[in-house]
Amino acid sequence: MLRLEELQVVRGRTRVLHGLTLELGAGEIAALVGANGAGKTTTLMALSGLLPIACGRATLELESGTLDVARSTPAALVAGGLIHCPEGRQVFARLTIEENLRLGAYLNRDEAEVRRLLGEAYALFPVLGERRGLNAGGLSGGEQMMLAVARALMAQPKVLLLDEPSLGLAPQITERIFDTLVELNRERGVAMLIVEQNAMLALEIAHKGFVMEEGRIVMSGTGRALLEDAGVVQAYLGASA
Repeated sequence: MLRLEELQVVRGRTRVLHGLTLELGAGEIAALVGANGAGKTTTLMALSGLLPIACGRATLELESGTLDVARSTPAALVAGGLIHCPEGRQVFARLTIEENLRLGAYLNRDEAEVRRLLGEAYALFPVLGERRGLNAGGLSGGEQMMLAVARALMAQPKVLLLDEPSLGLAPQITERIFDTLVELNRERGVAMLIVEQNAMLALEIAHKGFVMEEGRIVMSGTGRALLEDAGVVQAYLGASA
């Protein structure tokens, strides 16, 4: 569904990605792990059209055809079903929960369908339904993460890019968020590429994993295989084990 071939990205005068190649199949969860500064967030930003691709190719395979990421605007990528849930949640603090959610469905002109999607979001995260009229800035960090995920789902994604979904959250809230991601993948078939500081947690739910170092993929395999690799454990999982 999502394919990167020899992707290179430059930020300022620095080449951050050096020939990145990976594939995310339909209905798969993939984890992108590595040390800070490895280029994980840059990868997601390039895929969502927020950073230009200097060289290489990134494509999104749709039933209607192939979408070239480098030649598409962020709006076109959203319309194609590629949705980015950015680091730090990025909710609109002065808007209500429901207004935030409706922004996720801004391309949808069918009000009945939007109301149906709102109902699904509130069923998935009941606390959002209970507080739908409150400003998002008054929510806790965990509740804002729930809102960010729910807002992304309002766009009915085929591929969901998630950047550090557990950042700053209590372990209990993190577990709930990840349980929800697994449920969405299993029941709705949403493919996911997850960048996550807690590499062990990400690999535990991932069908496949990719280890990044200095803008390159240096190791890949199933999530389970990477969890059982002594080198990966020593380099990336020690703090989480």
